[in-house]
Amino acid sequence: MDTRQPIYRTHEQIERLVQAFEACTLPPDQFAHHAHMTVALWYLTQLPLDQATDKMRTAIQRFAAFHHQTQLYNETITLFWMKLLDHFLSIAQPNTALADVTQQALIALGSMRFVFSHYSKALVFSEKARHQWVDPDLIPLSFGEVAKSQPT
Repeated sequence: MDTRQPIYRTHEQIERLVQAFEACTLPPDQFAHHAHMTVALWYLTQLPLDQATDKMRTAIQRFAAFHHQTQLYNETITLFWMKLLDHFLSIAQPNTALADVTQQALIALGSMRFVFSHYSKALVFSEKARHQWVDPDLIPLSFGEVAKSQPT
């Protein structure tokens, strides 16, 4: 099995990823961190943050249920990444192609170390964090207040 995470270099590749994810035809092992980020960026370029977050939450939960991977969804991690990626988009060069912004984001933010610089693993992987937003226990967020919405 190839464990490398694919890089989505064109708008069409990103669109195909989103379609396969939403249709639950994407194999779960291909929905790793870079794919999560790519889908989140797609939603954030299509919708306002709150709506993009709701769509991401719903889509991940549907994908996880379809593939019997209920441990896949974590509300705190999802909200963290949606807000961080929204911030990244807000400071990106205007009129940059989605594929280029996605590539930049994957290079700059393509690791879970950003989560773990703000959260201890014990907290971010706790049952509470899986089901609702929890504030960081290590370093407060520097990219704005995350909306403390509850999952729907």
